[in-house]
Amino acid sequence: MKRFILRAGLLGLGVIAGSQSIAQGTPTYSADIPAKITTPDSADTRIGTLTFRNGAPDEATAKTIYDNLDFMRGVQAFLTGISATSVRAACNGFDSVGVKANQGIGLTEDLMDARSLFLTPNTTTVYGFACLDLTAGPMVLTVPPGVLGPVDDANFRWLKDVGLTGPDAGKGGSYLFVPPGYTGELPAEGYFVERPTTNTLLFFFRAFVRDGDIKAAVDGVKAGANIHPLHTTTEGGTPPAATFVNTSGLRFNTISANDFNFFEELNQVVQAEPADWVDPDTVGLFASIGIRKGEAFAPDDRMKAILTEAVAVGNATARTLLFAPRNPETYFYSDRKWFAPFVGGSYEFLDGAERLLDARTMFFYYATGITPAMAMAKPGSGSAYAGTFRDVTGTILDGGKTYKITLPGPVPAKDFWSFVVYDNQTRSLLETDQKLAGVDSTSRELKVDADGSATVYFGPTAPEGREANWVQTMPGKGFNVLFRLYGPLEPWFDKSWKPGDFEPVD
Repeated sequence: MKRFILRAGLLGLGVIAGSQSIAQGTPTYSADIPAKITTPDSADTRIGTLTFRNGAPDEATAKTIYDNLDFMRGVQAFLTGISATSVRAACNGFDSVGVKANQGIGLTEDLMDARSLFLTPNTTTVYGFACLDLTAGPMVLTVPPGVLGPVDDANFRWLKDVGLTGPDAGKGGSYLFVPPGYTGELPAEGYFVERPTTNTLLFFFRAFVRDGDIKAAVDGVKAGANIHPLHTTTEGGTPPAATFVNTSGLRFNTISANDFNFFEELNQVVQAEPADWVDPDTVGLFASIGIRKGEAFAPDDRMKAILTEAVAVGNATARTLLFAPRNPETYFYSDRKWFAPFVGGSYEFLDGAERLLDARTMFFYYATGITPAMAMAKPGSGSAYAGTFRDVTGTILDGGKTYKITLPGPVPAKDFWSFVVYDNQTRSLLETDQKLAGVDSTSRELKVDADGSATVYFGPTAPEGREANWVQTMPGKGFNVLFRLYGPLEPWFDKSWKPGDFEPVD
């Protein structure tokens, strides 16, 4: 027994001695470890000095990293989620003035003006718009002849065009929207059937004004448009008529927030939609900041402070992408300040296999309504868009100054062209004393030169004798302009024709 204990003791000493030998020398099983895969004891970064002990972060570093991770994901949630909150803000705004989902259709019976806050609307056509909520079951949207517009889903993804570029080809017709996962029976005919992946849908359509007769355009919509649940028809009854709400002149907002309320809007979207309404990575992104389907969004003080800062940086990022894009493909011409709302001509913001992330954020911060028809106009049909925030010198446009811009003649528009002026803050119509916040070539008073060229002035007061060619701006307000060509012609597409830049006038 004593002999066994002695041997065990000697064995223990041998193990200890061997351990000390290994600790003091090169391990038997050693690798050639490149420095690039190791973590230094400290690293100076933009978020401070990060400290590690044998590769493990200390407590202060771990806190800093988690704060920064939550911040980065908050910023990315803003840049990614702005498409969804834009739809939600529109539906919330419609509801606030009585355009109830599945029941009402908003109509600008006296056109759009600056009292209603919309992202970059036009002031020359009658708009019809509404939201659908498919949690109530399959919904029917009937459109009248001669309109044009898209139906988009809860993430502002294009679903279908209605009207002239839709399957009804401008003849009017009924569209049946089926909820995600719906397995009930559907009519075999009579509808253009669509199966979206979200519960919320948003539609806009334009009813064109002919010969200045706005009332005729409005009456045509009221006679041919409707929105109602499918079951009210399939059960044999007459479908209930939609409630038409004249929104012209109403003060309401459809633009999503640039402060912490943004995340409240995003949470509304997530709670209203199926769990898989977007791809898993995006679902995970929103969940990482506490926005999860079926759970309350209740950030603690720490997280709320981080998200408040994140939305400030996200908003600044979106504005920078819009006001100062660094991608040269954003601009139509190398020697002009005009930019393209759809960079690369893709309504999905794709360049081959690449998603143009900056272009996507830029668009959704500036505009609404996604359809291939907006991005893929053809000579003689559709519409083309160009925007600018800067004058010929590259300086941001100032509402207290006067500018002129010349359109060489003939302007390549089969139907007509227009300028509309927007507030840099809201991206909605600039608040002025001019109802239409712009000018277009259908105006009988517009002065056009013999060769078809036109010079338009922008400023606080009209140049003498140029009142019909003047768009009012406001001192103390930054503004931007969208130039629209309806029925753009070949010189627009081959760039043999160019609009002038904004030139300051003394």
